[in-house]
Amino acid sequence: MEIKLYKNDLPEGFLESLRGSVAIDTETMGLSPYRDRLCLVQFSLGNEECHLVQYDDFSKALNIKRLLADESILKIFHYARFDVMMLFKYLEVMTKNIYCTKIASKLVRTYASSHSLLELCRDLLRCEISKEQTCSDWGNAELTNEQKQYAATDVLYLHKLKEKLDVMLKREGREEIAQACFDFLQTRVKLDLTAGENYDIFSHGC
Repeated sequence: MEIKLYKNDLPEGFLESLRGSVAIDTETMGLSPYRDRLCLVQFSLGNEECHLVQYDDFSKALNIKRLLADESILKIFHYARFDVMMLFKYLEVMTKNIYCTKIASKLVRTYASSHSLLELCRDLLRCEISKEQTCSDWGNAELTNEQKQYAATDVLYLHKLKEKLDVMLKREGREEIAQACFDFLQTRVKLDLTAGENYDIFSHGC
């Protein structure tokens, strides 16, 4: 695996190298969009290259903003709800054309008790990934090699997982409802930022 690190934005020409889809993940200082800033965004084209973008100036992320808003490019996430929310909060652009491997897993891996990226890789790809750096300090100016490796791994397998999950979605006849869930994510993100992720407008409560 080759890891490339950039500051604040993807390089010129990156969008032109895309062939229909890109895997994306984020690393933040925590799980609250109101308190914890976006530190790193990771990208993979489905090959053995991973592109990491570290931030200290969000206004410079012009190529990433173009990429997120491009409806012709599919963006593959694991737990897109959080990543899309953080990207919207800090880059001020809504991600278009989303696929979420966590949602797809919950729709078809109903036999499983966990839908984490680690479990998906283990079950569908028969590979082990490490989550040891999950709670490390992503705000450091200099990332460790372990952090870079961890961040890259979070996007390295998403294309392959999508392929496996798509077969299962088709087999179970749940492609349409999966797409409806993916399409709803933009609205879900706005609800999360407006009322908080624990507020459910569909609940029975008063």
